Amino acid sequence: MNSPLQWFPAPGKLNLFLHVLGRREDGMHELQTVFRLIDRSDRVGIAAREDGEIRFSGPFGEDNLCVRAARLLKQESGTRKGADLELEKTLPVGGGLGGGSSDAATVLLVLNRLWELNLRRAELMQFGARLGADVPLFVCGRNALGQGAGERLKGLDLGPAWYLVLTPQVSVSTKEIFSDGALTRDTKPLTMAPFLSGQGRNDLEPIALRRYPEIAEHLAWLKNRSPRGSPVPRMTGSGACVFAEFSRQEDALALHGQLPPALRGFVAQGLELHPLHDWAN
Repeated sequence: MNSPLQWFPAPGKLNLFLHVLGRREDGMHELQTVFRLIDRSDRVGIAAREDGEIRFSGPFGEDNLCVRAARLLKQESGTRKGADLELEKTLPVGGGLGGGSSDAATVLLVLNRLWELNLRRAELMQFGARLGADVPLFVCGRNALGQGAGERLKGLDLGPAWYLVLTPQVSVSTKEIFSDGALTRDTKPLTMAPFLSGQGRNDLEPIALRRYPEIAEHLAWLKNRSPRGSPVPRMTGSGACVFAEFSRQEDALALHGQLPPALRGFVAQGLELHPLHDWAN
């Protein structure tokens, strides 16, 4: 008998900085970044099936990361069980908030429990790395320093913070940004002892601003209204979203209330742990 569908969160992330240290022999880039989880999230509907089938309902196609995550976990674990999957998107596609990767991680975490696989977090993170560089972060389930292509993680304790995130209505191709000939690829790594908000920069930002005027417009609006002494607003990931950090929710909400009709955004709280952090052994 199949179990009823349940809904699970897939939170977004921000890159508080992102440095490109060099290009590796495999064509990937060596990065250094700090990942911050936020409470804005997609929702993934998941139910175990006894007939072994993986079925997805919704507008995102049969080859989305949720389905790929379920198929990979089924193949590697050898389970005879299957799953029904649905997806409610809140995080923008191509926005640099890690939505697709987070959706996949939620599938791995939840099916590990529903299928009674009892795989350890490290094993799930290895599967996640095969799906995308950001998936291990969401399986790890806490704020972290990311190195390598972003998959080598070291947990970080970050202070409470609120973020005003603006969402330009463009979808950015990460591959396109990284392949741009003008990209800086020799930034020196930061010494993390400890990390302070506002350190570093996003090396991908100048490329994205040049290619996408909408991102430049949103970021300029934030920078022109950012309180003196606060961390400089910046872009997350390869874009398109940009953000400003606040120590108080009311300050973030106040600036959000000033958004002109042409700009869109939301206020999110920084998380210490993924809501499903304890779902991995």
